[in-house]
Amino acid sequence: MNLRRPNANDATGTTNRSRDVVPMSGICSRCVDGCKGSCEIWLSSFRGREVLYPGPFGEITAGADKDYPIDYSHLNIQGYARGAKGLPEGVEANPDTAVFQDVDTRTEYGWDVKVPMRVPIFTGALGSTEIARENWEHFAIGAAISGITLVCGENVCGVDPGLVLDHDGKVAESPEMDRRIESYRAFKDRYGELLVQLNVEDTRLGTAEYVSSKHNLETIELKWGQGAKCIGGEIKVGSLDRANQLKDRGYIVLPDPGVHEVRAAFKDGAVKEFERHSRLGFVTREEFLDEVDRLRDIGFKRVTLKTGAYSAVELAMAIRYGAEAKIDLLTIDGAPGGTGMSPWPMMNEWGIPTFYIESLAYQFAERLRQRSIRVPDIAIAGGFADEANVFKGIAMGSPYVKAVCMGRALMIPGMVGKNIAKWLETGEIPRTVSKYGSTVEEIFVCYEELKERYPGRIGEIPLGAIGIYTYAQKFRTGLQQIMAGSRNFSLKTVSRSDLMALTEEAEAVSGIPYVMRAYRDAAEAILDS
Repeated sequence: MNLRRPNANDATGTTNRSRDVVPMSGICSRCVDGCKGSCEIWLSSFRGREVLYPGPFGEITAGADKDYPIDYSHLNIQGYARGAKGLPEGVEANPDTAVFQDVDTRTEYGWDVKVPMRVPIFTGALGSTEIARENWEHFAIGAAISGITLVCGENVCGVDPGLVLDHDGKVAESPEMDRRIESYRAFKDRYGELLVQLNVEDTRLGTAEYVSSKHNLETIELKWGQGAKCIGGEIKVGSLDRANQLKDRGYIVLPDPGVHEVRAAFKDGAVKEFERHSRLGFVTREEFLDEVDRLRDIGFKRVTLKTGAYSAVELAMAIRYGAEAKIDLLTIDGAPGGTGMSPWPMMNEWGIPTFYIESLAYQFAERLRQRSIRVPDIAIAGGFADEANVFKGIAMGSPYVKAVCMGRALMIPGMVGKNIAKWLETGEIPRTVSKYGSTVEEIFVCYEELKERYPGRIGEIPLGAIGIYTYAQKFRTGLQQIMAGSRNFSLKTVSRSDLMALTEEAEAVSGIPYVMRAYRDAAEAILDS
């Protein structure tokens, strides 16, 4: 079975001419001299490195589509006809008390100072990509009113056109970072938080010091990696001046805007955009522990870590060093990732897939537990988009996994709501929307609920934020139904025994019992009684 056919994909705007394609290479079975396109090899012949990236930049998000041998669809959720775990203390389980709408979907994370969330999901890192910047108010306010954590990703200060540096080259003013933090805080209640991510360049620029001193931010996140790529973060810029500005701020910019032939190619129109790249980090135990101590000395109450789909060695380092440092959350991002900009071949062909890396994480966490070493709270990420798979992710990693980090699935409702606002303004409402109504009140089922909850402020909430809230409400209801069916009325009672593996291969990887063996001893005991 071929798991992925390269050389043509909608993400890169390429297709095969032929109906028949060689599975391994992705080249047409009959490649014709004179072909007018447009597979990736064909397009690369004159557009070169541009073809590495999904596009157009700033207008799309992309998710790798390699079909791995095992994923969460190879698990099913157990259902029971008796019992009710996790009901409030003193409540007796019966048909009138064990109702799905009362299921508690709240979770929390943190070593000492906990952060509660209304549902066990939070956003992926929304950093310096154009799609994050343009949609920020929708994402930020949507996360705040939904009661979930929002991650402000890497390089936000570094790419801010309004950035002002002090005489030491550190951040003195960053209007973009200010906007991002203030947007979330305008509607934040006691659920969720905003945390800011640090990479190599952020550390050099003093981003942590800035967000702590100016905004009293309580949580900072160190970034080792992500699921979409195993190199640093990337964006594109469309002007020579902007490319040189980012180069002067210490970033790697390619092609190099300081080279004569590159400037000439840009003037000719051949080079249309420049790539800004972040540097690779280098992890050691001592430097990691020192950095966590430094951030706490700055004033942060919580320090979290995000790592990518690296080898089992780096995963073990993240869990073991995180335990030693007493970090507040470890987010493990498996392959394949979603992105605003990552190399398409790398997205599909690198890293440990989410199902496999979570299985390893559970095994490693259990090994530490057996040594009486406390494991930091964990969030799993990489391809999640619905409540059923989130339940599986939390159950499979129980009791260590407290939440799921979701990238594109939480961005889409924000963009949908934003676009509905544009369509309402122009009167060009597509049939897919207009069949539900022609006004905001008719289209958004949660509009009146939010209007009541925020008296006099509904006009401050953009429709993209309402879209995220509406999605979160659907997610919460669906999760409540699944949890009630598995007789879990609190997330704290969800466990690995609530899952079954549908294939023996999934059992071998995850340790979740194969369906024909799950609860077999208990079932036979009944038969033999």
